[in-house]
Amino acid sequence: MAYQDMEQLGGVTGGGAGVDVMTATAGGLVANGGGTVAQRLMASGFRVEALRTNGVLLPREWEYFDNVVVDIIRQNLVAVKEIMSRGLIYNLPNALGVMTLEWQQVLDDLEDAEITMSGLNEATKDRQQYGTLTMPIPIIHKEFFYNVRFLEAARRAGRRVDTVHAEVATRKVAERVEKLLFSGLTIAGGTIYGLMTHPNRNTGSVSAGWATATGAQIVTDVIAMMTIMAQKVMSGPFVLFIPLTVAAHLGDDYKANSDKTILERLMAIPGLTKIVTTSYLTGNNVLLVQMTSDVVQMVDGIQPTMVEWESKGGFEFNFKIIAILLPRIRASGNGFSGIVHFS
Repeated sequence: MAYQDMEQLGGVTGGGAGVDVMTATAGGLVANGGGTVAQRLMASGFRVEALRTNGVLLPREWEYFDNVVVDIIRQNLVAVKEIMSRGLIYNLPNALGVMTLEWQQVLDDLEDAEITMSGLNEATKDRQQYGTLTMPIPIIHKEFFYNVRFLEAARRAGRRVDTVHAEVATRKVAERVEKLLFSGLTIAGGTIYGLMTHPNRNTGSVSAGWATATGAQIVTDVIAMMTIMAQKVMSGPFVLFIPLTVAAHLGDDYKANSDKTILERLMAIPGLTKIVTTSYLTGNNVLLVQMTSDVVQMVDGIQPTMVEWESKGGFEFNFKIIAILLPRIRASGNGFSGIVHFS
């Protein structure tokens, strides 16, 4: 289809998915039932369901689009899905109305417990100190639109409305969510840390690039990463994140004429529960992460969802895939982190 036809019938706007903070206006967009998008949100207590009506799409059409969103998310949220499948989730209700997330972090530790025969000795009395940490809560979103005549023509011909625009928009949002987990983001004067950007992560160097390194070199590197974890009193379970360029090499023999692949030898290391490949690690970057809530969580405000509104006098129907799905990377008050980043 030519670009001009795409503009007339519908299309995905802009480039990649955007990441914005929530503002008090919706750009004057007019909602189906009257009033602006902002008014609909405020009247509903900022519940995203207020932007999902049957005013434009029929119920069966919403079902088509929702199935597309779910399928694309399943395919693209690989690392994020791994974290959430382990229950490492911080639920954030009514997230559209939340600008920042705050939590307390312990800044020191209590002294060791005392051991006496009588229990009568006066013990040392101390208390922990806390500090407050914050992170912004932006919205990840991507828009597309359909011309009203295109929608009506599809219905009259008995065809399903083409969902290709929703597929592309959802993929853009999923890619941005996955990238945030590794690279983080600075926005609205605040920082969302990623696994590769948290200041307290443990760092080191690989013996050689894993795409060409020997099995022994790779195993030696992972054992070195495990040793750092032990020194930081981190006991697992651990997941190893590697670039896609390394994945195929792990299927090679661990050594000449070996009965094990490099992958099998790595999985024999105690505490290592899984190896996850991702396109968001490049070069020689590899990560060993302890899968516990004091190390990493996904802030789950809104799962990728499609919303709608109309514009241009009702001749253009706009749709947006939105998500509030963000990493919360943490470290202990003494600076111990359950992340080892070798490069």
